[in-house]
Amino acid sequence: MQNENEGRYGRLIRALQLLSFAFMLVMLALCVWFLAKNHISVKTADRLTQYLTGGEVTIALILIGFSVVKSFALVFPPAVLFVLSGLVFDSYWKAVLVNAAATALSLVLPYFLGRFTGKDMVQSLSGRFKAIRKLDDFTGENDFAVVLVFKAGGFLPSDLSSLLFGAMDIPFGSYFLASNLGLLLLNCLWTLVGFKGDLSNPLSFLYALPALVFAILAAVGMSVYKKKKSTVDSR
Repeated sequence: MQNENEGRYGRLIRALQLLSFAFMLVMLALCVWFLAKNHISVKTADRLTQYLTGGEVTIALILIGFSVVKSFALVFPPAVLFVLSGLVFDSYWKAVLVNAAATALSLVLPYFLGRFTGKDMVQSLSGRFKAIRKLDDFTGENDFAVVLVFKAGGFLPSDLSSLLFGAMDIPFGSYFLASNLGLLLLNCLWTLVGFKGDLSNPLSFLYALPALVFAILAAVGMSVYKKKKSTVDSR
């Protein structure tokens, strides 16, 4: 029965991923066509608001809607949308707020999908994503801290980890607050890359260097904690 459930949930996830990827490809093709038609480049992306009815409000709704749909893809990096917001909005903080709203909404559906499918989903995905096994070392620990570190450190794709935290029955309040706080750093830094940086210049990505440093420190801390826990458990 368990293997049957794992297979069914695995097919469900693959179907959702295929649908979300198909939607994103269609949207990407439409965006490329629109940008080419209006001669808009990366450096002139802020002109995009001039061509859409509703201006920045329309763009904000599109980005938020896209963020919700991409949450079913499980592996789409949120940094792409963070950078895009920084490119198209004329205010850095406005872009950060739009990204924060998109992030908050995108955290809900994968979590409750994981809560609905339960442990069988974890078993189904563990064979496809080896990084999932890292979570096993931290089960039973402080839920808030685990979610915060995993989100901010980027050890798993954000939407995939949301699904897993739901399947692990982590309380929604702790999960939601920790996830938003963990992704806020990435939001601020990657939005800055789009807002201030020149994407044709690799040095622009130095704006996101603090996020990389945090991820490295978090990985080292987790490794040390894992070793200490193994030593204590073996006694």
